Amino acid sequence: MARAAGIERAVALLAHPADRRAPAPRGWLDLIGARDAPASTGLAQDLMLTRVLPVVYERWWRPAWSRLLRGVTAAGMGDEHRIARLLLGLCPGDGVLDVACGPGNFTRDFARVVGPTGLAVGIDASPTMLDRAARDTRATNVAYLRGDAVRLPFRDASFDAVCCFAALHLFADPFMALDHMTRVLTPGGRIALFTSCRTSSAPLRTVDGFVGARSGMRMFERDEITTALEDRGLVDVHQRVAGLTQFVGARTPDRGP
Repeated sequence: MARAAGIERAVALLAHPADRRAPAPRGWLDLIGARDAPASTGLAQDLMLTRVLPVVYERWWRPAWSRLLRGVTAAGMGDEHRIARLLLGLCPGDGVLDVACGPGNFTRDFARVVGPTGLAVGIDASPTMLDRAARDTRATNVAYLRGDAVRLPFRDASFDAVCCFAALHLFADPFMALDHMTRVLTPGGRIALFTSCRTSSAPLRTVDGFVGARSGMRMFERDEITTALEDRGLVDVHQRVAGLTQFVGARTPDRGP
């Protein structure tokens, strides 16, 4: 199996030696098992565990979700891929982590950019999503892991870039997730986020608050994520708001002399 080479490289980045012996018979490494799976935060996250959603996710679900929250005139998924690559500034040889990777559409795109000397690792809690990701991936510089995105299982400073698109608002503890995402970044490493953003209009705030409560999706205040990144010592923090969503990029400071 071509993916075995990528998994072997990813295993070396795991923080706990015991995890490095976990088998990967389905093309992805399971680090949490059935009993330790993260608790669901609501309907939106429950859907990620079904067998139906991985089939329609890339072509129908994610584009529809993006247009609903960004606006009907928003560009398609190709635009999101382009923004992610720009925010991450990937180069050949980089190691990049795709948090809540789903069926691996962004992970595979990153793998093409970083090339055979680089490594793209996707982590997700959904076995059905990871099954689809593994089936659709042939590159040897890709690895998929089933793990808790809130408590990333990697050693400190393991990746040059971390991406989390359309998932942070579904996490039970998104700020702990940010702690771990920044922890695993190398000095000068880049982070790219695409998540929810509440509007400043009072009537619309009622609507987006209702949508969030019903779906289990957290609606972040406009400066909540940028401030959280700055509080964690990241620099060059920048934000682009689109409808009820936001793209945020930042980097860790370079190591001093």
